[in-house]
Amino acid sequence: MNGGKRTAIRFAGLGLAALLLFVADVLAGDSALSPGEVWGVFAGRETDETVRNIVLSIRLVRGVVAVLIGMALSVSGLQMQTVFRNPLADPYLLGVSSGAGLGVAFFILGAPLLGLGYSPFWQSIGIVGAGWVGAVAVLLLVAVISRYVKNILGVLIMGVMIGYIAGAVIQILQYLSSAEQLKMFYLWSMGSLGHVTSVKLWIMWPMVALGLLLAVYCMKPLNLLLLGEQYARTMGIDVRRARTLIFVSTTLLTGTVTAFCGPVGFLGLAVPHVARMFFHNADHRVLLPGSMLLGIVAMLVCDIIAKTWVLPINSITALLGIPVIVWVVYKNLRFS
Repeated sequence: MNGGKRTAIRFAGLGLAALLLFVADVLAGDSALSPGEVWGVFAGRETDETVRNIVLSIRLVRGVVAVLIGMALSVSGLQMQTVFRNPLADPYLLGVSSGAGLGVAFFILGAPLLGLGYSPFWQSIGIVGAGWVGAVAVLLLVAVISRYVKNILGVLIMGVMIGYIAGAVIQILQYLSSAEQLKMFYLWSMGSLGHVTSVKLWIMWPMVALGLLLAVYCMKPLNLLLLGEQYARTMGIDVRRARTLIFVSTTLLTGTVTAFCGPVGFLGLAVPHVARMFFHNADHRVLLPGSMLLGIVAMLVCDIIAKTWVLPINSITALLGIPVIVWVVYKNLRFS
């Protein structure tokens, strides 16, 4: 069997696994619903209004959010590992997550310090908006830095420094805040798929779709960047423009996920490595869609586990992602 057929079979297997896991994710939940009841909702049969709301407004939305997160973080991680040529690079490397966290911290922890209060509705919308503003602010800062710093390692270091600065400011806000505000921020920082309503989903998915389209557009530059920036320049690629587009894509994907669902760690770091092992290929025309499918599968598995044992999603992604990271570090140390 040639390589093309093997790759096609693997894609088909991943697609089938993703579909079956999506169905399992919709079936899983606190309320005991039979497969017949769930199917009846989608088939348009007359069903109890409560059952219809649980399936369509809660479980289906959460399943779609899990799919979006899996694609977004996996593609972001793949892009960052290629651009920085670092196997331990992840979507949060540029400080985008820290910026989103700082925006949310200012909204949740800073507003009460100024005597401002919000209704539950505006509080929910404000958290997402503040996270987005923080993520975009960091993107603009990194974009300015990347125009003046030609060395990609310098951009990486500045992104890490931005993360440390944001973390320090968040700690100050936490120290000054009340127990109630601290609890709210802590719950956001643990990550949750359940906070995304159907209305928020209509805002979330176009942003993720735009980030994924930019990633697809950048597949050729990503393949050339694998061999180094100098080689990419000799092949006619505008490296600075390509880097900017990749950073914008990463911010759209990571910033959106973080703003709506909180920081979901380790997925973007681990999935690209699994994709490389699974497909035995370094071509982004294979790795990018492969990472999307593997990300969907991984995120749906994590969500099913989180719903079954009522655990924060960030803990599950860490437990599943850390063994992959340990293996990558061991492999690099062993063959270095």
